[in-house]
Amino acid sequence: MKNLSLLAIAALTVSTLFGQAPKAGKVDIFPMDQLKPGMKATAWTVFEGTQAEPVDIEIIGLWKNAWGPKQDIILAKMFGKALRTGVAGGMSGSPVYIDGKLVGAVSLRISVFSPDAICGITPIDLMLEINQFDSSKPPDSKTPQSVAGNRSIAVPDHVLSGAMMTPIETPLTFSGFEEATLRYFGPAMQQMGLRPVMGGAAGANYEVKPANDWKTSLAPGEPIVGVLVSGDMNISGLGTVTYNDGKKVLGFGHPFFNMGPVDMPMAKGDILTVLSSTFQPNKVGNATEIVGALRQDRHSGIQGLLGEQADTIPVTLKVRNLNANGTAETVKDFRFNVFVNQKWTPFLMTMTLFNSISGLNEFADETSYRISGKVDLDGLPSLNLANMAAITDGPLPPAVALATWWGDKFSRLYGNSLVNPKLKAVNATVDLIPERRIANIESAWMDKTDVEPGEDVGVKIFLQPYRGGRLIRDVKLHIPTNLSKGEHKLVLVDGDTLNRLPTMAGMANRFLELPQAVKLINQERTNNQLFLVITSPKTTVYLDDKNLTSLPGSVMNVLQAGRATTKPMLAAMESYTEAATIPFDYVVGGQYVLRFNVR
Repeated sequence: MKNLSLLAIAALTVSTLFGQAPKAGKVDIFPMDQLKPGMKATAWTVFEGTQAEPVDIEIIGLWKNAWGPKQDIILAKMFGKALRTGVAGGMSGSPVYIDGKLVGAVSLRISVFSPDAICGITPIDLMLEINQFDSSKPPDSKTPQSVAGNRSIAVPDHVLSGAMMTPIETPLTFSGFEEATLRYFGPAMQQMGLRPVMGGAAGANYEVKPANDWKTSLAPGEPIVGVLVSGDMNISGLGTVTYNDGKKVLGFGHPFFNMGPVDMPMAKGDILTVLSSTFQPNKVGNATEIVGALRQDRHSGIQGLLGEQADTIPVTLKVRNLNANGTAETVKDFRFNVFVNQKWTPFLMTMTLFNSISGLNEFADETSYRISGKVDLDGLPSLNLANMAAITDGPLPPAVALATWWGDKFSRLYGNSLVNPKLKAVNATVDLIPERRIANIESAWMDKTDVEPGEDVGVKIFLQPYRGGRLIRDVKLHIPTNLSKGEHKLVLVDGDTLNRLPTMAGMANRFLELPQAVKLINQERTNNQLFLVITSPKTTVYLDDKNLTSLPGSVMNVLQAGRATTKPMLAAMESYTEAATIPFDYVVGGQYVLRFNVR
């Protein structure tokens, strides 16, 4: 690290002394054993725009093992503008120099209430270690799932901050998002050490390739942005560049999500202002052009490579507001790209769908939602998805229920323990219907209850919608020729009920092949249809993506004996045959049973 270019060192030293921001290139490292209390240093960070400004710093001392075993932190006090703003979110990674030599990065603070701008500096030696990491993953990465599983032991930030050094929170900037979205999803972000803030954007950035000026981007002290969503909606995490050797870039001085190896778009940033606050100061800014890809997210910082492109998922979403006649009053098209990660992608898909429909809901609680979507997969059949949501007696608002259902499909893809799926594109259309479209199965009757195999029998069905006249449907039921003599049941049932056991069987198999998972999702019935099912008192086995009906006990024993405990089977005491399907433009619920006899 110390066999560095003399010209680069000299240029950096001169530029620092004369108040010019540091440039990209290798630099000399200030030896930790020469660090003494009272030393004067200079940090570089952006308070407005894109140009880094100097901030005077005085070294207080070396705090031994403050960041972990054999991981010391430099304690220091900031002056100048930092006394007004405090140690603000977004300053993470601001490089600190003594005599033109790089010491480390501003990355921690000791209290959110202190009037003194006391900061912790991650030594650059710890950050340079990131270059040596491979594809190993830290065990404590921050994901929405990890937060949900640890809510009971969460400790408020203000309790910890008075007792120990804590990482500066990363401002997570949302542009193109409704306040309702941040209110609903914000608490999960905050528990991960992320501070959701509203932001604007110069314009939607649909491009995921690095900009032409990537070679001259991300100088030390300038904003660095990790991009989770870009386009008509944008979610990005803001910090500061610590080190740039012309290709590799280091920043933050603490973890973003602590995910280890990542593949996330890396962008430049533009700071609008620094919000001063004794409780939670933050930089407010926007992501601008993509200039590379983040490759490592570690305990002591992030590392990115300029000029490289991260994989993202292009999403196209059309939202239509329908009038009472079913005609679209307004149509809005959204395009955005989503960060690829098995834990984060489903969460981001959920959030973006919720945001797209919650901001356009002109009909309050009475609005129903109808979605149809297609997920294109590399080397596998596409997912074809459809569903409806409307207000019910359940606890979830319909927009939340629909977004959760949508995100669950991506969770099941990315939760596959054998293969990581590759999504090529996602397209969906959501219709907002200005009434509460729910209908419950009320009753039914058959023309005759004594039937012959192969005979067609009339069935009249009654459904009761919310505040409306009954829905009546007539259907011809064909009695299967192979149906045994005796009593049988005709069950009228909704799609969610029929999906329950097959879905449970697939999720119980920890080693379900990805093609089987895709097939299982595509086999799911939609909730806006009514299904007529003929049952028989014979066992059905749900095995991976298959339903084995009328299975003899001897065959069941053979199948079970050859399967591991990680691949369980689910069995039901009845077999069924789907005899008819009736579509409705309502969320159908309930169940009704008719009995008939086969002569």
